[in-house]
Amino acid sequence: MAALGWLTPRRRSATARSVLAGEAAAEAARKTSLQLEREREEEAAATTEAEAPPEPEFPVAGDVRAAAFFDLDNTVMQGAAIFHFGRGLYKRKFFQRRELARFAWQQAWFRLAGVEDPEHMQDARDSALSIVKGHRVSELMTIGEEIYDEYMADRIWPGTRGLAQAHLDAGQKVWLVTAAPVETATIIARRLGLTGALGTVAESVDGVYTGKLVGEPLHGPAKAEAVRALATAEGLDLARCAAYSDSHNDIPMLSLVGHPYAINPDTKLRRHAKDLDWRLRDYRTGRKAAKVGIPAAAGLGALAGGTAAAVALHRRRH
Repeated sequence: MAALGWLTPRRRSATARSVLAGEAAAEAARKTSLQLEREREEEAAATTEAEAPPEPEFPVAGDVRAAAFFDLDNTVMQGAAIFHFGRGLYKRKFFQRRELARFAWQQAWFRLAGVEDPEHMQDARDSALSIVKGHRVSELMTIGEEIYDEYMADRIWPGTRGLAQAHLDAGQKVWLVTAAPVETATIIARRLGLTGALGTVAESVDGVYTGKLVGEPLHGPAKAEAVRALATAEGLDLARCAAYSDSHNDIPMLSLVGHPYAINPDTKLRRHAKDLDWRLRDYRTGRKAAKVGIPAAAGLGALAGGTAAAVALHRRRH
């Protein structure tokens, strides 16, 4: 209609033509304005992206004042190291079937619940201490190497192993921090190519275990104290360090560092990590993993597996 109006000006009054021209100009201006606005927004966005500094790579290669601290049980390895160790000791006749059944139950409970129960963990440590009392440290180290191959090597989480390797590739030290015996933790750290391990220290005299601990188990706040002491000795800047754990018991340790990670977290740690915007990784599978922290294929199978192991070993003995 606008084009016809311009072609046949004699049919319209000057006023009508003015109105038509004004309306056409206004419409064109509106369209042009919208187009220009879109172009300016796109240009501004492109400029902002070009000017914004890229997100820093983590871990930072060559940052020798940074290190990584990894919890062991259910973070690096499925289940609890002390229970796997107990199973290996039973195989070598360090104790009787009744005690193996207790170890199996504790391991099953740990995998089903996905959290560390202080009473269960203390019971396991007391059992282990009584079992190794009178044995030489060197003997247990040799046996520990065998037990790692038998019960632990296949239980390492590939995802967590990859995180540790990223720190190693960046030239940083990587430490295990666990309530497990330091000898066991050291074996695992060495097998995984890590720097070393902080673990519970059992007293020994002349290379023989006394059945007592030096201090207390490395659990909860004690882990944070160990990390702080090691950082001081190594000249580390904790604000540049990372820590990884599955348990809310390790919040003191995670809170020490500038880069805390919740790995396969229990319910309390998951909630805490979300509140503080901590990074989270979950390498478990299954519908319930994100809710209650049950590892893949655990369920009742964990209890059945522990019981079956006890029965099988008992039959083998007889």
